[in-house]
Amino acid sequence: MTRLSVNVNKIATLRNARGGDVPNLVQVAMDCEKFGAQGITVHPRPDQRHIRYDDIPKLRKIVTTEFNIEGYPTSAFIDLVLKNKPEQVTLVPDPPDVLTSSAGWNTQKEGDFLREVITEFKNNGIRTSIFVDTGIINIEHAATTFTDCIELYTGPFAKQYPNNPNAAIAPYIKAAAVANELGLGINAGHDLDTNNLHFFRANIEGLLEVSIGHALIADALYFGLEKTIQNYLAELNFSNQDI
Repeated sequence: MTRLSVNVNKIATLRNARGGDVPNLVQVAMDCEKFGAQGITVHPRPDQRHIRYDDIPKLRKIVTTEFNIEGYPTSAFIDLVLKNKPEQVTLVPDPPDVLTSSAGWNTQKEGDFLREVITEFKNNGIRTSIFVDTGIINIEHAATTFTDCIELYTGPFAKQYPNNPNAAIAPYIKAAAVANELGLGINAGHDLDTNNLHFFRANIEGLLEVSIGHALIADALYFGLEKTIQNYLAELNFSNQDI
């Protein structure tokens, strides 16, 4: 089974637009789990434009599935993670001013830095994942950082998928094969939605988890949160006869 982790950043963005506590981030996270999500993802950024640092301990108290904190490992981020002990931390090479994640780590160049950070998290019992593109060299070097998993950046797949699904998925199939050979867990995220998720899941062997926020929350405006989560779960988990 491939887990669905719901990224609730957009809920925090909506809350912050008016101040106060509407919508209530904690309640939404609890409802996502109640409706079937197997994880909650947050990506706090230094400017705290959506998830704020003080949201993290509140969510840590109520998340009963998998709590996944994403972000660039500044000293402040590392302290936040160590204080709140999520089940998983996903390291993303975001500069502070970017709108959204748009590239994976250069694991060859940043290997020493990643090893140092990941070792600290692993010593504290936190599973680690690092955000990478489909470059085989980056995946091979990811295996030397002691990370448990990689998260494949699926933005390029989603962009190419409507015009040529087979070409879009081809580099991800190769990347997944290498990751599986190296014993790396495989997660994925970015621009996955109900149009492309089934195809991606059907072609990627060993896909453990997808993290989806923007598209899922947008769909919930039309279908409601419970129905939307059920729709995404249906796209993820199906019998081989449905592939």
